[in-house]
Amino acid sequence: MPFWVVIFAALFLGERLRRGQYFAILIAAFGLFLVLQPWQLDFSSMKSAMLAILSGVSWGASAIVAKRLYARHPRVDLLSLTSWQMLYAALVMSVVALLVPQREIDWQPTVFWALAYSAILATALAWSLWLFVLKNLPASIASLSTLAVPVCGVLFSWWLLGENPGAVEGSGIVLIVLALALVSRKKKEAVSVKRI
Repeated sequence: MPFWVVIFAALFLGERLRRGQYFAILIAAFGLFLVLQPWQLDFSSMKSAMLAILSGVSWGASAIVAKRLYARHPRVDLLSLTSWQMLYAALVMSVVALLVPQREIDWQPTVFWALAYSAILATALAWSLWLFVLKNLPASIASLSTLAVPVCGVLFSWWLLGENPGAVEGSGIVLIVLALALVSRKKKEAVSVKRI
């Protein structure tokens, strides 16, 4: 997903990365490749693969739309923007849920806790924080921070579920963290040069 934002930011926002940032993106892409291990995925369903690609394109496009919105309306309220986005998304997904056949929900207390966590922390709060980052950083740099998601996913599954990452996943995590450190360092250097 972040790689789509980098491409769209160059095409539609005119954002250009420095040579060191391109190098960091290549490192991150290879790290993500190692974490995801596509050679172990089942590509028998091309529909699933296409939906995954389209979701990445859609997410990347939404970042560009939000960035343009901030450029045109710098005083836009993040909480209001997030609330409206969540409302529209809930309406659309409710219709989809009614139309797509699925098994009946077993309403246990854990389902309510999982739903509350997913709706409040993992969606509303996380999206608000993402919009804040997007508002204050170039879209291409902000999007690279989302590479921490698969890293955290692997580390949390190791900690909470006892799923040990293999050497390949571990190498991918190291490369992604290295790439994020490079991008972060380049950003700090650029800020310090501007101050001088």
